[in-house]
Amino acid sequence: MSLKIRAILVIVIGVVMGLGLSVGGGLLGADKPLGKAELSWEQAQLFAEVLERVKREYVEPIDDAELLESAIRGMVGDLDAHSEYLDASEYRDIRISTTGSYTGVGIEVAEVDNAIRIISPIAGSPAARSGIRSGDELLAVDGQAVEAGRLRDTMNSLRGSAGSKVTLSVLREGDVIDHEMRRQIIRVASVHKELLSHAHGYVRVNQFNEGTARELSRAVDELQDARGGLLDGLVLDLRNNPGGVLDSAVDVSDLFLDAGVIVSADGRSVESRFTRVAHRGDILDGAAMVVLVNSGSASASEIVAGALQDHNRATIIGTATFGKGLVQTVMPLSRGRAIKLTTSRYYTPSGDSIQDVGITPDLLVEDTPGYPDLSLSGLLDREADGQLAEALQQLQPHAVMHSNAK
Repeated sequence: MSLKIRAILVIVIGVVMGLGLSVGGGLLGADKPLGKAELSWEQAQLFAEVLERVKREYVEPIDDAELLESAIRGMVGDLDAHSEYLDASEYRDIRISTTGSYTGVGIEVAEVDNAIRIISPIAGSPAARSGIRSGDELLAVDGQAVEAGRLRDTMNSLRGSAGSKVTLSVLREGDVIDHEMRRQIIRVASVHKELLSHAHGYVRVNQFNEGTARELSRAVDELQDARGGLLDGLVLDLRNNPGGVLDSAVDVSDLFLDAGVIVSADGRSVESRFTRVAHRGDILDGAAMVVLVNSGSASASEIVAGALQDHNRATIIGTATFGKGLVQTVMPLSRGRAIKLTTSRYYTPSGDSIQDVGITPDLLVEDTPGYPDLSLSGLLDREADGQLAEALQQLQPHAVMHSNAK
């Protein structure tokens, strides 16, 4: 066994045996804790044996640091589908997604047909001002060709310090066009709004970040200003919303509830056991609500849908949601790294867990082909989008009753 592998074995054994002793409460003389210590030694030795075999016989040379990081990824990732180890770059991306802002050029990119394509430039961003268009194929960043299958690397190359220059080369209708721009702080809107009729509003939440509740409250205020008074009804579209920050989901639910439990959670640590309740104040003043959901609505989206459904505050329309009833906590580590670890199970106000089950809509309406992806791009069609059409139909009786009460 090599000296380096031996050193790793010593460290691993020390850590694992320490854990074994702590589990046993330090009673080394008792049979059960001693058994745990013996098992820890054997497992640590097995780890070192596998490490040495891979180092010596794997078809390609592999770095020690890379091997150990892979072992850590496997240890955390094998717990469940949502726990994972995050290197510094991945942790930075997580922080960006939760804050809703980053420094870059302001484009959404995706891999389509083995090419990196521009989905859309964000309004007012450096990319939009320079003339980047939806559908452009991104060829290079600062002269370095981008590659399909390495989308994360492409996204990292687009980011940088505010004010720094960057050149994007795109292919459009057979022509290669270079766009030079300066990076800036980009704020990503998580809420989109539209007045569907004189009295009904529509808001779509794409994800839940730290500013979503403020954005949503502002959007409703603006819709009511445009209407010239309180809305008679609101459609809250959570379709294909993968979730995000749990506290953001709580705050969004609280916007429409006056009292009661929003969500509760149960875990092993004190911090992982909690109950969140609503505070007095409904920004719609009791006006009717419909929440649109589908199989892409997960986690934080399900918290909102479950809370509004259990309190009879909204009618849920669409298809069953994803069914992610687990809470992940991001725990920082040294050198900018972290682990995202499942720490709790959460429950709707009625006490139900939606893990692997999801929220069952009050009214089942299947997705219409092409939707809600088109509505995500701001292309609402009240007739072609069957779920949206049904939502408006459900609001009609409430609109009449609300106007008669005035």
